[in-house]
Amino acid sequence: MNHLPLIIKREYLTKVKNKSFIVMTILSPIIMIALISVVAYLSQLNNDKVRTITILDESGLVQNTFESSENTKYNVLQNMSLDDAKVITTETSSYGLLYIEKTSDITAISNHIKFYSKESPSLTLISNLESQLEKKLTNLNLQQKGVDVDMINDSRIRVDIAQESFEGEKTSKIDSVVKLIFGGAAGYLLFMFIIIYGNMIMRSVIEEKTSRIIEVIISSVKPVQLMLGKIIGTSLAGITQFVIWIILGGILMTVVSLVLGIDLGQTPQQDMLQQAMETPEVNSQIQNLINAFHNLPITNLIIAFILFFIGGYLLYSSLYAAIGAAVDNETDTQQFLLPIIMPLILAVYIGIFTVIEDPHGTVSTVFSYIPLTSPVVMLMRIPFGVPLWEQLVSLLILIGTFMFTVWFAAKIYRVGILMYGKKPSYKEIIKWIKY
Repeated sequence: MNHLPLIIKREYLTKVKNKSFIVMTILSPIIMIALISVVAYLSQLNNDKVRTITILDESGLVQNTFESSENTKYNVLQNMSLDDAKVITTETSSYGLLYIEKTSDITAISNHIKFYSKESPSLTLISNLESQLEKKLTNLNLQQKGVDVDMINDSRIRVDIAQESFEGEKTSKIDSVVKLIFGGAAGYLLFMFIIIYGNMIMRSVIEEKTSRIIEVIISSVKPVQLMLGKIIGTSLAGITQFVIWIILGGILMTVVSLVLGIDLGQTPQQDMLQQAMETPEVNSQIQNLINAFHNLPITNLIIAFILFFIGGYLLYSSLYAAIGAAVDNETDTQQFLLPIIMPLILAVYIGIFTVIEDPHGTVSTVFSYIPLTSPVVMLMRIPFGVPLWEQLVSLLILIGTFMFTVWFAAKIYRVGILMYGKKPSYKEIIKWIKY
């Protein structure tokens, strides 16, 4: 008799009715949104803070360069010593003093600029000051050498190489960035899902084994059915938890934004981003970004994501279940977990460092066929255009390996689940497979 549906139902209901599962499902998005809200609130306070920068320019060349903005005010001092300027800066509670020493050579001024402050200045502020000074001094240097700055600016030519395949499909650098983001997000999501819920399956097996409930269950159910039921039931519980997190997180973010008036998307660089978006070049880039998203093979990506996600997750989950059956406690799992996690980490590194540079190179292609790495690497390659037959071959290898892994894990599960008080070794586990 096929008991698999009953085992899946039991495993699923056991998980979703568990108090710790319910608490974590509700508390996790609340804690996450609370942390994001605190960060957004503090960032908002920081952005609302008005900083006054005192400037003492003995050269008289750049003191008119700086224009006050909503959050940054400039106070220019003249005809006084550096010591007096420091006293005034301290008495007026200014954020800092920008001092430009008088020199006869414009090119030498850059080496005689200092910023005095009570505390370490922010990186954004210093970068902004440096950018303005560099632009002003460069123009002055060019003018001193008799170069027409306006002519140089007018003669600047921007090169944007249009990319097109032999079949006429147009692409761009932004297309590559969008593909990279989509592939990276898919691969990373699978990586995290395997780590989180694989461990949950392993702990579930250990708990049942130590409570001796398994001895009753195993008398009427085949070990392979029990293992598959545990994997599928826990996976469904995980998907349920994931969906609740997304829905609850979305509701909480909306409530926090409306009630507390906090912009959760607020960042210290938001003003700079908004200013950049006002320029035609950035608007054009945003339009290219939208076009790049529409150029993605969305249908292929969604189907491939589902299939590789399921295949990869089931493959690793069966290994986690086998480890749980082989040991008596979580401490003993460490020696067996490393060989499982290493291919996953390797897949992420290959995806980040190799697929980006050469998505159809030998390394990327080979690792997109190896079952332990293909779910992550292939998901990262697909946005760059992988022939359908390659995807099917990789998927068939993954499914075949999963079936073999289930058989392999079931062998360990069958013996290990009834083995108590003995710390297993790799040699011992190999013997179990031969039974």
